[in-house]
Amino acid sequence: MAGPRASDVLGRITLVTGKEEFLGERAVSQVREVVRRHDAEAEQSETRAVDLTAASLGELSAPSLFSATRCVVVRGLEDLPDESVDGLLGYAASPVDDVALVLVHGGGQKGSGVLTRLRKQASVTEVKSAELKASEFAGFVVAEVRAAGGRIDQEAASALVQAVGHDLRSLAAAGHQLVSDFPEVTLGAAHVKQYFGGRAEAKSFAVADAAFWGRRSSALEELRWALDTGTAPVLVTSAFAGSARSIARYLAAGRGQRDADLARDLGVPPWKVRTVRDQSRAWTDAGIARVIRAVAQADADIKGAASDASYTLERLVLTVTGLRDH
Repeated sequence: MAGPRASDVLGRITLVTGKEEFLGERAVSQVREVVRRHDAEAEQSETRAVDLTAASLGELSAPSLFSATRCVVVRGLEDLPDESVDGLLGYAASPVDDVALVLVHGGGQKGSGVLTRLRKQASVTEVKSAELKASEFAGFVVAEVRAAGGRIDQEAASALVQAVGHDLRSLAAAGHQLVSDFPEVTLGAAHVKQYFGGRAEAKSFAVADAAFWGRRSSALEELRWALDTGTAPVLVTSAFAGSARSIARYLAAGRGQRDADLARDLGVPPWKVRTVRDQSRAWTDAGIARVIRAVAQADADIKGAASDASYTLERLVLTVTGLRDH
């Protein structure tokens, strides 16, 4: 859904499906931004499908006192109550002109029936956020660099994937970092090696792993080494975010599942399941929720709100290790 226009989203439904969280969230953000550009005063709202009723859908799509234009995001479509299906399909048959409705389905078989029926509606545009195959990551890097206004050759794109790994958020951040630091040149393998030749992903995840184990001194030592050897700060916050999401998902639904099912649900390689399981024993729902907020704040800070990224990341390490067992 590259470059949607207001006419592509207003008076229509954007159906975002698939397990790749980064791509799905990007699709949602694109719709929000299109609506915001069309009407700076547009009202933005969000709800969960499990709470959706015919009455609440009517309230969400009705014009407010402040603006007739609205962007409504409904997450967890797979949890839509059976009694609300007809109401949603009725809305899809005749959507409100000044409303952009975004329905987010997390993938899997649950709720597939309503997906099938929505796809038949002329008002619905589907954006798939399926997990990438191994052969597709280099192409993703090329597209990210191009979107950031730069160019990268195929060898360099493959080298970046090898260095940073398969986390799309980290790959996107790495690509944008390279374009920012090497503008108006075609990025080659030498540029990638200069920044990420020491396997930046391994460095950043070493910091996160130590922090989530509660090993404060080790995490701070790993952080200083990572930053001193050129690891981009945004890759560190991305690693923290990935670890926090995995633990949160395990706490929500992971107990008692087979490792293969856990790996799929957590979005981690099979070998990582044991680490997530063991780490989660020292974390509570409340503690990991506070970590997620702290990571989001640190990420925002290093992207512009803070002048000292190393201080921000050190504070994040101290916060995470302090919240363990709470």
